[in-house]
Amino acid sequence: MAEHPPITPVMQQYHAAKKDHPDCLMLFRLGDFFEFFYDDAVTASKDLQITLTSRQRGKNGSIPMCGVPAQTVQGYLAKLLEKGHRVAICDQIEDARKSQGLVKRAVVRVLTPGTTSDLDLLKANENNYLAAVHALNGTAGMAYVDVSTGEFCLTQLPEIEITDLLLSLGPKEVLQAQQVSLLPGTQTLESNNPNNRFTLTEVDSWTFDFEYAEQILKDKFNLHTLEGLGLNGYPHAVSAAGALLHYLKETQQSALQHLDQPRFFQQKDWMVLDPVTVRHLELVQPQFKETPRSTLFYTLDRTSTSMGARRLRNWILHPSLHGEEIEQRLEAVSSLCRDTIVRSELERELLYLHDIERLLARVTLGTANPRDLYNMGASFLHLPPLRQLASRLNSSRVTALLGQMDSLEDVCQQITKTIAEEPPIQLNDGGVIARGYDEELDQLRDISGNSRTVIAQLERNERRNTGIESLKVRYNSIFGYFIEVSKSNLAKVPDRFTRKQTLANVERFSTPELKELEIKVLEAEERISTREAELFKLLCTDIAAEAQRIRTTATAIAELDSLRSLSQVAVENDYIRPRFSLNGSIQVEAGRHPVVERMLDQEGSERFVENDTYLDNDNNLLAIITGPNMGGKSTYLRQTALIVIMAQMGSFVPARKAFLPLIDRIFTRIGASDNLALGSSTFMVEMTETSQILNTATDRSLILLDEIGRGTSTYDGLAIAWAVAEHIHNRIHAKTLFATHYHELTVLADALDGIFNLHVSARQSGGKLIFLRRIEAGKADRSYGIEVARLAGVPQIVISRAQAVLTQHENEESTHQDAQDIPERTTQENIFGLLSEGVTEGITEEIRNLDIDKLRPIEALSLLYEWQQKLDPADEEC
Repeated sequence: MAEHPPITPVMQQYHAAKKDHPDCLMLFRLGDFFEFFYDDAVTASKDLQITLTSRQRGKNGSIPMCGVPAQTVQGYLAKLLEKGHRVAICDQIEDARKSQGLVKRAVVRVLTPGTTSDLDLLKANENNYLAAVHALNGTAGMAYVDVSTGEFCLTQLPEIEITDLLLSLGPKEVLQAQQVSLLPGTQTLESNNPNNRFTLTEVDSWTFDFEYAEQILKDKFNLHTLEGLGLNGYPHAVSAAGALLHYLKETQQSALQHLDQPRFFQQKDWMVLDPVTVRHLELVQPQFKETPRSTLFYTLDRTSTSMGARRLRNWILHPSLHGEEIEQRLEAVSSLCRDTIVRSELERELLYLHDIERLLARVTLGTANPRDLYNMGASFLHLPPLRQLASRLNSSRVTALLGQMDSLEDVCQQITKTIAEEPPIQLNDGGVIARGYDEELDQLRDISGNSRTVIAQLERNERRNTGIESLKVRYNSIFGYFIEVSKSNLAKVPDRFTRKQTLANVERFSTPELKELEIKVLEAEERISTREAELFKLLCTDIAAEAQRIRTTATAIAELDSLRSLSQVAVENDYIRPRFSLNGSIQVEAGRHPVVERMLDQEGSERFVENDTYLDNDNNLLAIITGPNMGGKSTYLRQTALIVIMAQMGSFVPARKAFLPLIDRIFTRIGASDNLALGSSTFMVEMTETSQILNTATDRSLILLDEIGRGTSTYDGLAIAWAVAEHIHNRIHAKTLFATHYHELTVLADALDGIFNLHVSARQSGGKLIFLRRIEAGKADRSYGIEVARLAGVPQIVISRAQAVLTQHENEESTHQDAQDIPERTTQENIFGLLSEGVTEGITEEIRNLDIDKLRPIEALSLLYEWQQKLDPADEEC
């Protein structure tokens, strides 16, 4: 049996690094490339769509490999993290030019979907959450952190609710103990599932031990007890937070100085919006890629900073349930609306600010580059004028924010004095530290600069002394400085020149004088590089020591930017301040859909039609809404929900007046879609969503239902819709808008107090259906489905056939005939069967002369009416 050749020293380095990080894809630095080997290469080539090659290992096999350029590695890292991979970066930890043998390599970073802090790998307006979950005996604790900003929160709740909370939060990665069954409902969210929402990472079970978690939290935040954090009685939450902190220390290998103290929250602190509702209402993500601007977030986002955009997005997904908090935000927005000058100047100053939260995180994690620090200092320069502008606002909330917003003048001065103007991104490129900051560094730079001048003078002298005009003094990393002479001039080379290298067309030499200068230059440049690295590290340490001041300031700036954004949108779109009623009723006068209105304004196609909404706990609890498709029922449902959400997040709303209660949850059942990958049909998805609503809603909830029961047969669907409406009315007592095409449901308004009818108005004119988009009292007279089909371009022959079938079906409905009795095709004989013998001949002639293709529906109906008048009295009741 042939023996395998020995593994090379480089591959020995690779295997040692891979042994310590077996669950990571290993990016291994080789020269100007990062390489993947073995199974990692197969995976990376597939997910990155790069070529898979091989590295020959003797005669007995080859090693799969693929690589990416080191200069563009960030883009590839982003793709791997998006796919849910953990990536270990094994880089060179010494200068290859100075190494006498094998270059030392080590894992310098471990990146996971939930722990990255690189600005190039993150979405500026979204948080990048890492969560941990600990479930036991029906109760679950959850903690989450955004490593890129420092936000750290935890909670404890019934285990069955944990999946909805996770999906609402949207973490990129979730930690769970090894050998623990998946959380309820997360079977569809495993990392190997193509429809996953987050990466599920298993960690050692002991990291969730309560005593260990308690100690690691106290050590990290220098606390004697966790009582001050309000964590007594929440052991599962503490365990989750401890495991999370342990994982961060293992992967980040830093002190994590920028992390906030963990804040305990409960779901009752904000309105609960389940993932279905967030998706149906298009709060932050469009349902279709073709309409990226169709979200509420896009409509409300006029923020100037990434910090503000993330805060605004969080407010949209978590509208407050605290009346005082909401009123403070509304008061601040009102103040900003009134002061146009301050609002405008605040926007200008905020535009100068970089993402302070994420820059701080990079500093404390040890991944900041010189440009990061320069941008941080440049941002701090604008804090004093920002504070001065904000102080002119008459708002208690803004005053409170000013109390949190430090001017950071000392930190700013230190950064601007230390870092040079327009520094390079890479520290080892030189020129990072400003001249005049460090005397030793300035002296070294003078030596280096003067030496280069001396070398240039030496070149001129040698040309003159030897008579070789083409003589040049050059440098490379292997031979250092040398004199280069062409072969044609070798006869002129003096004896004092010492040969260093022979090439095809030139010879390279050295002299004692050149060697002495080379030593001075190289020593100076090496000492410059070392000194700059020392000063840069010292500056990062000093900034990290002020992490909490900077973090608190950044948080205040984010909120101020969000409030200014809401005020700008309110002024531009004529929004009004909502009021909160004590009687629990929803009273919206001339309400508008904020997203649809904006899109119509931009297109200039038509004006948005305003509508009122009134729901209370007594006679107007549940509205049955009928009317044609495309008439505006879904828009009306969504606008009501969006107005409620905007009000409770502290925004002005699109209406003439708005009096609202505090809504604890909003549920939506709008639209339909299959989830075939998980074995769910359209109707199953519809019923699953309906079930969640009926089992979770309270009398403080708002329910929006659109076309319940349409995924099955007519009578099944009607029965389900009827029963759902009764259950909401009789058992839940939640305010509800119930849009339907089952006109039979309108009789519920007569049978049950609290149910009333609304309809979307439409009319026919000149054979055309016109949508008035007005919500009016009472039920609709018809659904106009066939007219909508005609508007969609369905062939006229199909429209005519549908109209005939509909007429026959409506006639048979009164005699309760079965649907299968509908004739296969309406013929002249069928029609004649409805007519008396005395009028048959005349009508037959009229039919023969009709041009069916040009006959409009309204004309056909007129003809039918004329023929009906010719019936004998005995036939009129047919």
